[in-house]
Amino acid sequence: MKITYIGHGGLSIEVLDKHIVVDPFVTANDLAKHLDPNEIKADYILITHAHFDHIVDVELIANRTGAKIVSNYEIFMHFNNKGLEGHPMNHGGSWQFDFGKVTYTNAVHTSSFQDGSYGGNPGGFLIETSEGTIYIAGDTALTYDMKLIPLMATLDLAVLPIGDNFTMGVDAAIVASDFVECSKILGYHYDTFGYIKINHEEAKSKFSAKNKELILLDIGASINI
Repeated sequence: MKITYIGHGGLSIEVLDKHIVVDPFVTANDLAKHLDPNEIKADYILITHAHFDHIVDVELIANRTGAKIVSNYEIFMHFNNKGLEGHPMNHGGSWQFDFGKVTYTNAVHTSSFQDGSYGGNPGGFLIETSEGTIYIAGDTALTYDMKLIPLMATLDLAVLPIGDNFTMGVDAAIVASDFVECSKILGYHYDTFGYIKINHEEAKSKFSAKNKELILLDIGASINI
């Protein structure tokens, strides 16, 4: 499984010859100007919630690639009404896709479209494949529900927001890594705006002090698990 950081809360995942995009926010992200969303491959687009900074490039990518939208029912219907195909989910539900099993997990945040319309409840994704298992928390506070994740699967990687202010920060993410029982963390949702800028070395040191690895990728860079 190859995971590429496309900026902010966005990921591109290659697994079993399928391409999964999560929360694409490229064209409106000044830090990701070197990426071309027209070159992003996608068979599926997973959306954690409806905020602008997580869906801005969904239509552009889906219209070009035919990717299926996977999200909560309200977000699925929003894009389905625009002619895009997909698969609706809701919290606690799982579905076996051709690349693996996806479970839509709880997140504590808000969710609305840019016009203020309802975007359903926010969530995250537990993705279990033959090439690895990852938990993508989405935009969320630290929540005790995270303790349920290791009861469902053993993680190879946890993707956690670390920017603070709008989500949990570094210290809370360390606790979250305890809850999900995973010592390898990919940080995301940081640096994009002034509110969420972090000290990279300090963040890595805090995780290291707890015998954990915090991975902070440059936008466009990848890791393999």
